Amino acid sequence: MALRQIGIALVRRFRILATLSIAALVVLAASCSISKEYLTGIEWPKPPIVKPGKTSADPPSDAIILFNGKDLSAWKNGDRWKIQDGAAIVGGGEIETKQEFGDCQLHIEWSSPVPARGESQGRGNSGVFLMGRYELQVLDSYENETYYDGQASAIYKQTPPLVNAMRPPGEWNTYDVIWTSPRFKQDGSLESPAYITVLHNGALTLNHFALLGTTPFERPPSYEKHGKGPIKLQDHGNPVRYRNIWIRELKPIVGKKVREPYFRD
Repeated sequence: MALRQIGIALVRRFRILATLSIAALVVLAASCSISKEYLTGIEWPKPPIVKPGKTSADPPSDAIILFNGKDLSAWKNGDRWKIQDGAAIVGGGEIETKQEFGDCQLHIEWSSPVPARGESQGRGNSGVFLMGRYELQVLDSYENETYYDGQASAIYKQTPPLVNAMRPPGEWNTYDVIWTSPRFKQDGSLESPAYITVLHNGALTLNHFALLGTTPFERPPSYEKHGKGPIKLQDHGNPVRYRNIWIRELKPIVGKKVREPYFRD
């Protein structure tokens, strides 16, 4: 009887040890798989070093300054606009940059006239044109109703902004824009549309919106093959003010595939 009990105890102990051994093997296998590293097989160039501005409104070290409050020498017809207290005041026709741009990050600040006069599209109207063709609307939309795809931060006649983030007339508004230019095929047909993301006073108002084409007043939007283009500021007859305008050209980081993706222990 004693021998039988001893045997039963040994079997139980063996089963416990076997279970523990299997568990240990599972943990070991898991730890081995975790130790493996997935590698893409792509060699990347080192990203360039850019010194950021002191604040989000200040230009990084690689920015091109388009207006610093002193002169509009970077703009065609810039001599037609008056500069007062560090701001360029709309008047005398539209102006556009002498330099042309493609993909870019644009920072621009603007202020609606005081006192506020007019209503709808007749109040504080101007516009920022990317590549000289695609309008990001500038309008005094503070307690001023108009058609929604024509208010401030809209892509004119294509989409309203996600929210109305306007400050009152006389206060400064900020647009921070990420622009991806359209791509065209050799035959002139559209390969991919233009995309725009906009932060208006820190609030996201356009989220990677795909433009339908240019933004004319009198006809539907359309695309026509083109290269880089200027930043253009519209004169719509209202003394809108602009200041602190800078831009960064965006260039993709392109890697070189040196081998197929693989795992490394």
